[in-house]
Amino acid sequence: MDITLVPGFNPGPYTGAGNNTYVISGEMPTLLDAATGEAAHLTALAGVLGSSSLAQVLVTHAHPDHVDGCDPIAERWPDAVFRKLPWPEQDRLQSVECVPIADEDRVAAGDGVLRVVHTPGHAPDHLCFLEENTGTLFSADLVVAGSSVVIPASRGGSLAQYLASLRRVLALGPARMLPAHGRAIDDPAAILNQYLEHRQLREDQIVAALRAGDRLPDAIVDRLYEGLDPRLKRMALESVVAHLMKLREEGRTRSDSEQTEWELA
Repeated sequence: MDITLVPGFNPGPYTGAGNNTYVISGEMPTLLDAATGEAAHLTALAGVLGSSSLAQVLVTHAHPDHVDGCDPIAERWPDAVFRKLPWPEQDRLQSVECVPIADEDRVAAGDGVLRVVHTPGHAPDHLCFLEENTGTLFSADLVVAGSSVVIPASRGGSLAQYLASLRRVLALGPARMLPAHGRAIDDPAAILNQYLEHRQLREDQIVAALRAGDRLPDAIVDRLYEGLDPRLKRMALESVVAHLMKLREEGRTRSDSEQTEWELA
């Protein structure tokens, strides 16, 4: 596949240097993710497309940094078709209508075909797209090299599903991963295993914090994330609550609600 990285030009505390979007050139010019609609992104996208018209946009999930660019892209390329796995309560926030796609669908892109891989956890509608001939996986927000991925427990995130998604992709054995943030990943198995190990370590730390007497998620965040940038505390809190909810699903913790006191079961 002929793949070109087009940056989203939307840096920030939650997006890092900004989103990565990818153009797949060929008979079916395809864009992976819509970013946030920055004028610089649209200009760069037009430059990559040249005389070609954008045929479709494959949206990996409905978080704002992946879908807010849909409307500006639709205005610039009105014939483009948008495709994603439905998440109705979030999809209704966008005016662009998306054609539904589902796990294991095959979607023509460029001069090839992408296999749709449903990888929930970070979001219930989260998708990866696998080009099977080369083993290239467009991995969206599944992993970020040198960082971690937040599991937003209050907005549809599920740590149990996320861990299952990591294991599913590990079993697929991609040769290369092109994420929505950060650099390309040339050793997917190593980073996927690191992510699984990190989540187990974090779970062990949270259980130890509960044993030490911490009951509120805020207190656990303060214990585990010393020196954290205050702008990232909400993300850390979401992650801790996601772990606590997973432990509750397993019968290992209990609480009346996510933000009240927790204890070991």
